[in-house]
This record gives sequence, structure tokens and C-alpha cells, in this order.
Amino acid sequence: MSFGPKPWQQTVWDWRAAGNFIGGGAGSGLIVFAALSHILGGNAILQFTCGSALVAFGLLCVWLEIGRPMRALHVFFHPQRSWMSREAFVATLLLPSGIAAAAGIRGVWAVAALLALAYMYCQARILKASKGIPAWREPRLVPLIVVTALSEGAGLFLLSSPLSGSASAALLIVTGVLLIVRWVLWRVYRRQISRRIALPALNALDAAARWLQWLGTLAPLLLLALSLTLLASAAMPPPVALAVAALGGVGALLTGAWFKFSLITRAAFNQGFAISQLPVRGVRP
Repeated sequence: MSFGPKPWQQTVWDWRAAGNFIGGGAGSGLIVFAALSHILGGNAILQFTCGSALVAFGLLCVWLEIGRPMRALHVFFHPQRSWMSREAFVATLLLPSGIAAAAGIRGVWAVAALLALAYMYCQARILKASKGIPAWREPRLVPLIVVTALSEGAGLFLLSSPLSGSASAALLIVTGVLLIVRWVLWRVYRRQISRRIALPALNALDAAARWLQWLGTLAPLLLLALSLTLLASAAMPPPVALAVAALGGVGALLTGAWFKFSLITRAAFNQGFAISQLPVRGVRP
């Protein structure tokens, strides 16, 4: 159904729109964790570079989606009322800041981290501003999207840590806390939308949440606990402990991406419309 009184699934935003939220969220989250690693004395050149590349990839996806790509600069015209315009302005500052941080310019890492947080917040507000989609306009989706982006970035950071050796026990603990907070926010969001969205949309989100629960929360938490134990006991070389944490990072990253993909492409049912009383000629309402 493309039009009618019952909710119907929008088709304007497809996998390319989902790619923007997945790439932009994971990339900006990775930049935040790269900054945290820098504070702790780690080498985060690889993470700053990959984070900036993922944000650029997400913007490329949304550029491919628009009907007239050569008019993409029009997105800068309405920052006073459009969260897409604000996202674009933040991106123009975030990308060079991430590259500068990767180049080792002193102090830029803090600017890149703040801009990355602003970028993921803009993405979350883009969804909330879509008033016609009940699954998107729920205010509790905003913190869920932000924490999901941070969790994706944490997972990608752990996945890359065996190459750079930049992970630490503190960052493993922060990742575990984020995964728990993400699941709690999902439950709060799920309770709020349970009676407000179409049943197919709710089923799509519940299907993604099952992966989020087992592969994206419980399994990574167990692997992170094992990795922390190995690091504390020195029973295994640090690269082995980092490899165990990287497995948990894969689950956190993939399930967050799948949740966003389901939210954008499978749960995006329009509200539809309803006529409470049909007009009848000669009868006063």
C-alpha cells in the first residue's frame, strides 16, 4: 500500500539513508573513542583516520540518495530550522578536524571529539524531526541513537585495537557501560512506542533488538569481562586480551548498524490518516 488510511512504509529513505546514519554514527563514535585513547596516552592515528573516512562515506551515501545530486549545496541554506543543514555544517568542521588530529596537530583532538558528539546529536534530531514516522518522532529515540553511535564507535575502536595496541582497561569498562546503557534506553524507547506504531514496524524493531540483546550486549559484556581478566592477571600476552575484546567489539558494531538499518528501512511506517466522522449531506455533525 502506497497511500491510504492505514500506516504504510515510506520508501524515500532507503539503504543509502541508513548508510549515512550507520557510517556517520560509527565514524563519529570512533573519533570520540580515539580522543579518549589520546587522553590516556594511546596512539589513535588509525582511529582518527578511519572515523573521518566513515563520516565521509555516510555523507556520500546520502549524496547518492538525493534526486538532484548537483544541488547538494542547498542543504546549507536553512541552518535556522533544519537539522540536516546543521549536520552538514558540523561535518564541514568535523572532517578537517579529524584529519588534523590524525596528523598529530596538538589540541585538535578535543575539537574533533566535540564536533563528533555534535554530529551524532544532529543525526538523532533529524530522525526526531520526521513527525510523520511514529517510530522516529519519539523523543527517547534521541539518546538511544547517540548512545548507539558511541557503542558502534567503541566496537570499531576495539576491533582496530589489536593493530594499534591503543585499547586499555578503562576504555573496555567505558564500552561495557555504554552497551548496558544502550540496552536500557532501548527498553525505555520500546515501552513508549509499543502502542503508537504499526505492528510490522514494531516486529521489525523487535527482531533487530533480539540481535542487540544477545550478540550486541550480553556476548560483548562477557568477552569484555574476559579481556579485563586476562589483562589484570597477565595470564596471556596483551595482544590476546585485545583480540578477545575485538570480538566483543564486532558484536557491538554489527548489531548497532543492523538496528539502525531496521529503524530506517523496515520500521519507517507512516502514520496514515483517519477520518473520525464522514460528512453526510443534510446531516449536521
